[in-house]
Amino acid sequence: MVVDLGQLVERVTPILVFLVAITVVAEICDLAGLFDALAHRAARAARGRVVLLWLLIVGLAVACTVLLSLDTTAVLLTPVAITVARQVRAPALPFAMTTLWLANTASLLLPVSNLTNLLALHPFAELHVGTLDYIRLMAWPALAAILATVAVLWLLHHRDLRLTYSTPPPASPHDRLLMQISGGVCLLLAPAFVVGIQPALAALPAAVVLLAATYWRAPELLRRIRLPWLTVIGICVLFVVVDAALRLGLEQWLRTVVGHGSGVVALLRVSGVGALTSNAINNLPAYLALEPTVTDSATRLAALLVGVNAGPIVTMWGSVATLLWASRCRSADLSVEPGRIARTGLLCAVLAVSAATLALAATS
Repeated sequence: MVVDLGQLVERVTPILVFLVAITVVAEICDLAGLFDALAHRAARAARGRVVLLWLLIVGLAVACTVLLSLDTTAVLLTPVAITVARQVRAPALPFAMTTLWLANTASLLLPVSNLTNLLALHPFAELHVGTLDYIRLMAWPALAAILATVAVLWLLHHRDLRLTYSTPPPASPHDRLLMQISGGVCLLLAPAFVVGIQPALAALPAAVVLLAATYWRAPELLRRIRLPWLTVIGICVLFVVVDAALRLGLEQWLRTVVGHGSGVVALLRVSGVGALTSNAINNLPAYLALEPTVTDSATRLAALLVGVNAGPIVTMWGSVATLLWASRCRSADLSVEPGRIARTGLLCAVLAVSAATLALAATS
């Protein structure tokens, strides 16, 4: 039991260090005005066409999710997108739904994009799949999930996106140097994550640099940084609880549910079970519980990630990002009916998960 506990600590510690460090990076980028400036620059670049502004927000949401994780998009980009939409007198709902769905469905490409991907690095390593191999494996499924999401968003909101607007006001004033430092750190993080540097070892120095830069330029902002301590505690508890449940017989039962094999139908079964379980109990415990059933194959493990990443957009508790997004919408006085989220989210989840799984089956 001591050995098992040691292995558990060894596996979870780098993930928690990364989570805290990348949160610091994202918070400072937000406080420095980086997201605000990029969104307003997008509004000017769109030249009065709401559809072009929306597509630029799509690109920003994808980049933010891939490089800084889905929670960053849900927490920090959502209020910016809503504000920019209102400033140009466009309906805010399409922009809010864009950040919600892409925060989840665009989180497949890099290990750092989602905590489930970070958790999967351990079994991937045991299957001799490194970071670059992971990116090659997930590239087409990630693209398929993003394109399916954008297609559903366009189908649902294309009438609202055909509007035009006059030039919006400029972004709020910020410390230009601190903003540039924040942007530079993000640009440096991208290749670090791609080449396979352990995410925690890349994110921690980045957080230290930004903390030092903030202390130098605007020390009052340091008090406004919010760290995810409740999430850290929750992850620790989930690891212990799910590990105990697996030892008490849950793993054997789940193996019969998930099935076996790497054919198209088998992969759709894995991703479908992952998506259903995520919407039922949340994607993090869903991944932890289902992981032992797919560690015999990199393709099956990738299919599980498709399900638990792109699938949990039906229920409000499907992912932490969705809960955080809902809180940001309430703060921005944007009312979104849970029933509408469920109905439209089901459509998007089915198409995104199916498209990504079929892409995985075709290319793996």
